[in-house]
Amino acid sequence: MAPSMRDWIENWRPGVEEVTDHIDAARMHSLAATLGSAETPAETVPPLWHWLYCQSPWPRTADLGDDGHPAAGPFLPPIPQRRRMFAGASLRITAPLTVGEPVHRRAEVVAVAVKNGRSGEMLFVTVRHEYRQHGVVRIVEEQDLVYRSGTAGAPSAVVNRNPLGENRTPWASTPRFSPPQLFRFSALTANAHRIHYDADYATAVEGFPALVVHGPLLAVQMAELVRSHAAGRAVAAFSFRLQRPVFLGDVVRVEGTPTAGGAELAVVSGSGVTHASAVVTFGPDLSGS
Repeated sequence: MAPSMRDWIENWRPGVEEVTDHIDAARMHSLAATLGSAETPAETVPPLWHWLYCQSPWPRTADLGDDGHPAAGPFLPPIPQRRRMFAGASLRITAPLTVGEPVHRRAEVVAVAVKNGRSGEMLFVTVRHEYRQHGVVRIVEEQDLVYRSGTAGAPSAVVNRNPLGENRTPWASTPRFSPPQLFRFSALTANAHRIHYDADYATAVEGFPALVVHGPLLAVQMAELVRSHAAGRAVAAFSFRLQRPVFLGDVVRVEGTPTAGGAELAVVSGSGVTHASAVVTFGPDLSGS
């Protein structure tokens, strides 16, 4: 009988990773340009832009796997032919990070579970990241990652060029993703996974119909919709789930609906397909109204 994932991770004891960085405005300017915005935040880091900072140390190129991900790392489970998917995250923000100040990130695995799905065993790993400035925790993020073992290609999928239905939400945007944008976002977030910039690899090896738009980039698009329509509101919590990949060429819309204490968001494509969803909770009203 072939070993199960439980056998492979039985003695896996991931440690703690701690990284210190400096919140400089240059990286935010680069992300703003990548998103197509002429405005660079000046004093604080917008929700989800903290991903620009405190990244894990870059491994040597020789230490990357065939897929571009590091072959080994503190939170990468020791399973053969490892395939990784970012499933979502939940953030609590007590205060935004301040530009021009140092920041410290402490990360550790807080949950591990093996589950069986239609396609076989899946390993669910939750990694908690705590961001501190001047010793005070400002952001707590729990990322949910899903791992599979094997070389099976991606589920059958096609680029969705079906026209979008009528927009019925108060907030909306229609991002147009491009290969240069995906490449630049990969560089800014230290993500070398080849499905985002190597079309031959994405289609021939992984079995996708086109390059894959980063799940975190979809989350940033949802967060930016909130920032553009509720600029005076502080975000106290942001949780998102990635449900279906968005491929280069998909026609998508980011939708948002304000609620009593925040907003509900989604990334949708034609025929009513939901690719990602998010819930935002606002903190104190900073608009003065």
